[in-house]
Amino acid sequence: FSGHITNIVHILKKADRRALVILDELGAGTDPQEGSALARAILSHLLERGVTTFVATHYPELKTFAHSTPGVVNASLEFDLQTLRPTYHLTIGLPGRSNALAIAQRLGLPEAVVAAARSEINPDDLRADKLLGDIHRQRKIAFKESEKAEKARTEARRLERELSARLEKIEEERQSVLEQARAEGELEVEIVKAQLETLKDELKKARQPLEAVKAIEEQVELVEEKIQEPVKSRKSKVTRRPSRGPLKVGERVRLMNLNAVGVIAALSGDEAEVQAGALKIRVRLEGIQRLDFDEQVQSPKSKVQSPESRPSILRQPFDKFRVTAQDNAFDLRPSPGLELDLRGQKAEDALSMLEDYLDRAFLAGMPFVRIIHGKGTGKLRQEVRAALKGHPHVKSFEEGGENEGGAGVTVAILVAG
Repeated sequence: FSGHITNIVHILKKADRRALVILDELGAGTDPQEGSALARAILSHLLERGVTTFVATHYPELKTFAHSTPGVVNASLEFDLQTLRPTYHLTIGLPGRSNALAIAQRLGLPEAVVAAARSEINPDDLRADKLLGDIHRQRKIAFKESEKAEKARTEARRLERELSARLEKIEEERQSVLEQARAEGELEVEIVKAQLETLKDELKKARQPLEAVKAIEEQVELVEEKIQEPVKSRKSKVTRRPSRGPLKVGERVRLMNLNAVGVIAALSGDEAEVQAGALKIRVRLEGIQRLDFDEQVQSPKSKVQSPESRPSILRQPFDKFRVTAQDNAFDLRPSPGLELDLRGQKAEDALSMLEDYLDRAFLAGMPFVRIIHGKGTGKLRQEVRAALKGHPHVKSFEEGGENEGGAGVTVAILVAG
């Protein structure tokens, strides 16, 4: 004890705020009551001087001192009673238990001796020790739960970053698609503008003498001849079913070059006159095919024409004109307009007007038309929509918007021509 105190005297002379003092079992080796009192006094002196100090002790009085004194805190290292080894897990804020009786019992001290020793301990101290043990266990459970919560927060932050990155990528792709669509739209607008300018020029030429008009017709024929070549090569690849005999007047046929459906009105040698809607077209027999060789009833998809299967005259800058084939001459007529007003017409007359209008709109290359039938009793609307359903020139139709007349108008989307 004298040597212990001598070392402490030397420490107190040298220690300052920059020092680290470590004391093992401060105040040990003498009467516990006096030793613990001396230890508290030494610690108070070091605390006042601001010296950082670590003290190992078994004195309950020092544990109480640390709990009640500002600037001092309890800490303990866990001890495994099963293996009788320390776990070296440091717990800040709670004092450790001495575990003297438990260790003695584990090492083989007779139970009677251990029980006698326990009976000598103040019951309040035993309850306090038990409470301290419960606190240690609860703290350990809380620490594990805290670790789980921290892992969950870390995972949540990771998922948030991943989701944010995905959303950014989706937004970039969306913007890219929008830019591409915008660029394509601008290109289509420029093409339409160019076609309109060409159309204006051709209309001016059409007002010139007959020789100028014939020159335009010759240009159209030359373009048609060039474009018909891939059509002919494609036709040669079509596999036909065995013929059921010669074509007859009244049979429904398909015009191969126009991808249109009609009825044979007359036959003459190797040519036929086909009624297609309001048009009568004279074609060679090799250019038509019985409808049932493909399908008697076509699905909506089969009505959609690919660019190669559209009438060749409609693929040129002259695609705003209507074309008929009579006496091997072209008849250039203007677009029928975007609207057809059938109000006040009888159903039979209205359907005839509608058929003629759809033919002209299709050949003019119009993308859609508006058919005004009015609201009234709804009978004319039903007749019009029944005629549109399954029509070879109509891809789909829908009721007009509020600014277009609502139920009094039907908007028909035409097959690309």
